[in-house]
Amino acid sequence: MISKEEFIALYQQKITRRGADRLLEWMEKADFFTAPASTRYHLACAGGLMQHSVHVYQRLEKLCTSEFGDQCPYSEETIAVAGLLHDLCKVNFYREDTRNVKENGVWVQKPYYTVDEQIPYGHGEKSVFIIERFVRLSLEEAIAIRFHMGGFDSKPGDNSVSAAFEKVPLALLLHLADLQASYLDESRE
Repeated sequence: MISKEEFIALYQQKITRRGADRLLEWMEKADFFTAPASTRYHLACAGGLMQHSVHVYQRLEKLCTSEFGDQCPYSEETIAVAGLLHDLCKVNFYREDTRNVKENGVWVQKPYYTVDEQIPYGHGEKSVFIIERFVRLSLEEAIAIRFHMGGFDSKPGDNSVSAAFEKVPLALLLHLADLQASYLDESRE
């Protein structure tokens, strides 16, 4: 399990473009380091979002290496931006609440996470919006982050996901890395 300090060191080593320090400052003031990755699926626990982001980054790095070898068209910074920042839409998105659960015939209050959407802007779109308030994304980075949910975040008949995957391999690789991290690396509760 990676610590906040390790995440920050990784972030600062890999993401050096102008504004990256201000984005990290915003992440620290918000709940990035304490937020869950989901309400009840993968890493639905305090710090889950940070852990998930690192898992996706690690998976994306491996996928780029296995797909392109030494000829990877994406810089280490681009891989870090896409992997570590793809889910910034989940910052300040969840809140902890309680619900009654019966345990051994007795009702007890148990904590759980619920969605408290403050900026209804879409999933990938919202991440791109937040990131670009601080740092410039390349078109490929923006498309990859926007479409990292693949078909889970599109309407029937919308061919934009296929077009994104076809034109920007990074988008497909980020989607695959997200799936691998969510289903292979992370506990589901």
